[in-house]
Formats: sequence, structure tokens, C-alpha cells
Amino acid sequence: MVRAKKHLGQHFLTDKNIARKIADSIPVDKRYNIAEVGPGTGVLTEQLLLSQPLNYYGFEVDEESVEYLAAHFPKLKGRIRQEDFLNTRLADYFEEDIAVIGNFPYNISSQILFHVIHNRDIIAVMIGMFQKEVAERITSAPGNKRYGILSVLTQAFFDCEYLFTVHENVFKPNPQVKSAVIRLTRNPARDPKCDHSLFFKVVKTGFNQRRKTLKNSLKSLFKAPVSEHELLNKRPEQLGVDEFTQITNLIKTQ
Repeated sequence: MVRAKKHLGQHFLTDKNIARKIADSIPVDKRYNIAEVGPGTGVLTEQLLLSQPLNYYGFEVDEESVEYLAAHFPKLKGRIRQEDFLNTRLADYFEEDIAVIGNFPYNISSQILFHVIHNRDIIAVMIGMFQKEVAERITSAPGNKRYGILSVLTQAFFDCEYLFTVHENVFKPNPQVKSAVIRLTRNPARDPKCDHSLFFKVVKTGFNQRRKTLKNSLKSLFKAPVSEHELLNKRPEQLGVDEFTQITNLIKTQ
């Protein structure tokens, strides 16, 4: 068996029941194209293939893992790519209806999330294993102490669900923290009705100075003197996607 190596902060999943639970979290409304991030030793891969995806590709940076997967899943010849998911042009492999699934390396899990958001036009679902604290951050509501940039930017385009917590002992090597699996389902109705690039900038700028009111933290984005709009007297963690959308349009229409 392939040696369980820790790379990029990844801890390999060893529990088939957890893998099955993740695979069973794929919505049953239709069949999806599956992009697995970091398949490692294939514990999750095996379960994903049972779901009979329309198309499957696994993206793995570790050469030894790629060789192991090729040997143990001969039907996936050419479909386990030694490629960094963060640099992958998903449109080269899939046209639409992608389900991005994986036990994400902790060190790059936020970057993976942003890559998913960037490719939201063709990604329908994301089911991922994150460090529990990050999972809570993504799914938190306004007013929660963990609510922040990841929360707003993800919830602006996806319905977010915290599915279940995962104990440390189902990984090798064991992490020092608990993990959690979340599901994001693309919801076009949630798209902010504003300039998306400016929306991203407003959210990031606001939370980078989260102790200040938005009137102060967003001052540099206003061309004219800062508006007296009531939302600007609040701090970023008090606002939801709709309120950030209002502020974005306020800045845009100055």
C-alpha cells in the first residue's frame, strides 16, 4: 500500500464509512461530473465511482499517490491527473454540472474554496472536508464570531450546509484538530445583483478592518465624501449578502 505521507497539510482518510457518507452526500436529483481533489489512497475515490458519475477526474499532486491510484483503479487510466487543482482549468475537462469533492489539504482549503467560487458557472456542488473551524467559518451566519470573508463570498453564490463533524482518528496521520464536511449547492437566485468584482473588494476591504465601521474601513472605495447610509455605521460582521450588495451598488452609482 502507498505510504501515507503528509503533504500540503493533508491527512489521508482511512475510514470507508466516512468516505461512503461523503459520497452519499451528493444530491440525487441527477448525475454529476465529479472532480475529486487530492484522491490520495483512493478511499473516497472508490465510493465516488459507485455513484456512477457522468465523468470523473481526480487531481493529485503527489506522484506516488498517482501511481498507486493508477495501479488500483485501472478503469481510471488517464483520469488521475498529476496536477494542482488550484491551477486546473476545469473547463478543459468538464462542460457543466461539476461536483467538486475531496478531503481537502488544510493548508490550501481556503484557496480551493476560492477556486470553486471562481468556477461557479460550471460547478453545481462542492462537498469537502475542511478543518472544523474553517467549515464553521464558511457556514456561519451574520453576528457569529466566525463570520467573515469566506462566509459572505461563499454564501453569495451557494447554499451552504454543515453536514457532519469528523473525528481525528479516521485519518493517517491523525490531525490535531477535528474536521467537518460541508456541502455547497450552487443557487443562481442568490447571485448579488451588483458588480461582482467590486462586491468582492467591498467584502474583503470591510473585513480586513473588521473592528471599524464600514464608513471608515471603506472610505478609500468612495470617490466622493462617504455617504451617510445607515448600513455604513455598522461593522462588517453585522451584514449579510444583501446588505453588502446594497453598499456595493451605493459605491458603484456614486
